[in-house]
Amino acid sequence: MVAGLIGLYASAAQAQSTAGGTVKLNVVGGLAGLTQYTKLEQPFWQSEIAEMSNGRISATIRPLDGGGLRGQEMLQLLRLGVVSFGTALLSVVAGDEPELNAIDLPVLNPDIATLRRTVAAFRQHLADVLRTRYDIELLGVYTYPAQVLFCKSAFKGLDDLVGRKVRTSSVGQSELMAALGAIPVLVPFAEIVPALREGVTDCAITGTLSGYEIGLPDVTTHVHDMAISWGLSVFGANRTTWNSLPADVRSTIRSGVAELERRIWLQAGADTERGLSCNAGAASCGTPPSEPMTIVPLSKADASRRRHLLEDVVLPRWIARCGLACVQAWNTYLAPTHSITVSAE
Repeated sequence: MVAGLIGLYASAAQAQSTAGGTVKLNVVGGLAGLTQYTKLEQPFWQSEIAEMSNGRISATIRPLDGGGLRGQEMLQLLRLGVVSFGTALLSVVAGDEPELNAIDLPVLNPDIATLRRTVAAFRQHLADVLRTRYDIELLGVYTYPAQVLFCKSAFKGLDDLVGRKVRTSSVGQSELMAALGAIPVLVPFAEIVPALREGVTDCAITGTLSGYEIGLPDVTTHVHDMAISWGLSVFGANRTTWNSLPADVRSTIRSGVAELERRIWLQAGADTERGLSCNAGAASCGTPPSEPMTIVPLSKADASRRRHLLEDVVLPRWIARCGLACVQAWNTYLAPTHSITVSAE
């Protein structure tokens, strides 16, 4: 698949300089239709970068899930230079490089403050891995709003999931649900509501706001406010392309993407809270659901359960997939932040 795309995209992928000195970039952004792409990434690359550079830089952008690109191959596409500037979802590329997803393991970051600390502690190592293994220059780390648990009937916490069929979207989420006695069911995002209506699932893990927008208040009654995961992605450049750019262009791109990252994180935090409020029937969200949902708060019991799940299930299963390199990376960069040391046993 990668080989077949090289001829199709290679000519468009490279940064190009015109006779007048304008540098033209082709960018692969995040997922189409979501706020991060439509309200932040797309306007940044289509207009803001030109204004920031006084016309020195122009760019076109297409979404990660558009144009025939496969998210699973994004690291290789960047390494080969088929894509010169692109976004890789860590949970998607974790099949090839599980170490990269260390910062978004299930139940690792129950809130955005913890997520910020986790990313800060691991960021330099993330940059080093991308540079040495994939020849990618890390420019940004983005996050989507929190992914939480919605259910069709009442529950008071994580231990109430025994026997329920839960929609999951990753191996890690499935392992977590199985450890809780639930039955994980892999369901695409577009099929969440039909799966709940038809009894294929009893619960679903998805974003707080996206869950509201697809109509989960019509088919579920309760939603947990603890983040299961977030949906982190990295934005980077092929290093050959990056190093070929003039120094002033690299400086403008790096500072601009840093500001874009800041705005994306603020939006993710705001959308997480807004999603919960909308599901609960907030008037500011427009027409309220016929039956406002019940928000299930993170209890002391759930906080304790989360910690045990992380230590006894999530981290050991990740280490089993990832190996000694991940043991060393976790203990060096993340153990101090989370007060958990892992071993290869």
